[in-house]
Amino acid sequence: MRNNNQVSVPVIKRLPRYHRYLEELKNMGVVRISSKELSMRMGLTASQIRQDLNCFGGFGQQGYGYNIEQLYNEIGAILGIDKRSKAIMIGAGNLGHAIATHLHFENRGFDLIGIFDNNPNVVGTDIGGRIVMNSSELDEFCKKEKPVVAILCIPSEYAEENADKLISLGIKGFWNFTQYDLIRKYKDIAVENVHLGDSLMTLCYQINTFSDNGEEIK
Repeated sequence: MRNNNQVSVPVIKRLPRYHRYLEELKNMGVVRISSKELSMRMGLTASQIRQDLNCFGGFGQQGYGYNIEQLYNEIGAILGIDKRSKAIMIGAGNLGHAIATHLHFENRGFDLIGIFDNNPNVVGTDIGGRIVMNSSELDEFCKKEKPVVAILCIPSEYAEENADKLISLGIKGFWNFTQYDLIRKYKDIAVENVHLGDSLMTLCYQINTFSDNGEEIK
């Protein structure tokens, strides 16, 4: 098995997608699948799937394919989903509220243990069974509960100062929904920047590049 630090970022980014498709198949009662069948479902090549999975060891059997439940569990272990890292959310506005309410953190490797905001109209409200705390309580909470990940759902102009403070409180990674690109500064901190506008503009490009029948516009 290759050291996970040597695996390329594109391969790592595909692992959650494999995990999601395998979960769907498992829930459908499918027991095994070939790389060819999986490739047809996912829109990848069978060769790409085999290369990706070979980065972490051999999971399939010649003539049998992949045992879906086993592969699902193996990818989950590689991603560290079973470790359930403690996470907090900064910002309980519309975006933060939607994320905290609709995303099942426990199935994605995290426990969301606290939500913070400085808006008096939001502090004290219930979001997905969690009471929003005042930002003034953040220091004491982090020292006691020791979260390692922060989800930033705040305006971009407050991203840097909040990140600096959170790092001083022991945060090791950010799920960043601001428009500020944290990775430019925090080289030794895990950062996943989520730019919804970028994704929308990528869709804009695709819509304007391809005609209705899938042919490239000249």
